[in-house]
Amino acid sequence: MPPGFALPALPATVPTEAYVVLSAVLFAIGTLGVLLRKNALTIFMSIELMLNAVNVAFVAFARQFGQFDGQIFVFFVMAVAAAEVAVGLGIIVDIFRSRRTVDIDDVSWLRG
Repeated sequence: MPPGFALPALPATVPTEAYVVLSAVLFAIGTLGVLLRKNALTIFMSIELMLNAVNVAFVAFARQFGQFDGQIFVFFVMAVAAAEVAVGLGIIVDIFRSRRTVDIDDVSWLRG
């Protein structure tokens, strides 16, 4: 090796506990968003945040145990989330067109 040449440091592996803590924090933020907000779009984004938190946990545990099962579950969760986005946004846009609001309290007319 030439003088002054240093090998690059190997990347440090992040422990699974850090991913689980991140997942728990994201899920808690999503839960608070669903419980405390009145705007349908904000609630919708909070649900998506909760789904992504679960995906982080699935991938972290799949990596820890060396299995692909968690990544397969993530694929299906992402497919369900995409369908949810399509249907949910369609419903929200329809409600906005008819009522000119996306406030949850103002759409109580949906009750049976």
